[in-house]
Amino acid sequence: MHAPPVDRYKRRIDYLRLSVTDRCNLRCTYCMPEGGVPKLRHEDVLTYEEVLRLSLIATHMGITKIRITGGEPLVRKDIVYLCENISRIRGLKSLSITTNGVLLSHFARSLYDAGIKRVNVSLDTLKPEKYAAITRRDAFRDVWRGIEIAREVGFSPIKLNVVVMQGVNDDEIEDLGRLTYSFPFHVRFIEFMPFRSEEYYQRFLSADDILASLSKVAPLIPAESRNSNGPARHYRFPDAIGKIGIISPVSHHFCPTCNRLRVTADGKLRTCLFSREEMDLKALLRNGESEEAIITAIRERIFQKPEKHALESSLFRKCISRPMVSIGG
Repeated sequence: MHAPPVDRYKRRIDYLRLSVTDRCNLRCTYCMPEGGVPKLRHEDVLTYEEVLRLSLIATHMGITKIRITGGEPLVRKDIVYLCENISRIRGLKSLSITTNGVLLSHFARSLYDAGIKRVNVSLDTLKPEKYAAITRRDAFRDVWRGIEIAREVGFSPIKLNVVVMQGVNDDEIEDLGRLTYSFPFHVRFIEFMPFRSEEYYQRFLSADDILASLSKVAPLIPAESRNSNGPARHYRFPDAIGKIGIISPVSHHFCPTCNRLRVTADGKLRTCLFSREEMDLKALLRNGESEEAIITAIRERIFQKPEKHALESSLFRKCISRPMVSIGG
């Protein structure tokens, strides 16, 4: 076990987000068109054996936190088996999962027993009809039931991820924030990002505007976080049992503290969510490269991690190489 690698800007890289599928059982308007996007071929997706080997290599080089993502990770067969095996890796301090929650009620207990104790659930609205409009699926009650069961099982924290869209769900910012009075949730408001650039200028609402809406509920008090290098700025309402998080990749980017790598379902390493640069880890794994050779390749890529993203660039918005569903949330 080594100390986490450090990039040329002195950022300590200790967090890996692993996408296990590009498939999803929702069709969120901000993520993909109604008909979906072209799916990866089965043979192009990393096998569980490859994901496990990559997880072992990552922890050997100093990664201490892994998050399983998709697509929707719970649609992949035997996902609990994978999580159970990753959770056993020596040196791994945190294993978590991001889900849209549609299947969470069926998997919460087995995921918890498999070693996952932290879960992020996407929930952009508290209104079933609006949920159906945003996701193109009538699944709000399934998601809320999954959140309830996750709480009963013992997941902590349960983070609710809200993508804020002007004219869509910005009228619910206050109500979503008020959830923290009744539940120990971390409700995280995320600025709309330009993955579907045709909607971006109509839908974007800045973090400052989100905070202004939340401040109508009660004064916001800065709150501490155990994960100090995460992307969210944390707040509490007085007497609330949960937390508020603000994630502002556009208006107040958190690039100077970015500690993460991403691996797509087809085995491409990305050192920045918004970069077009990828390294083919799948080829290294399938060509039988040694652990030492793979670690060397990853470290070289980490050293090239950009200082900051290029979201401000109009060129970036015209040249996004993948939709979010195929990168991994």
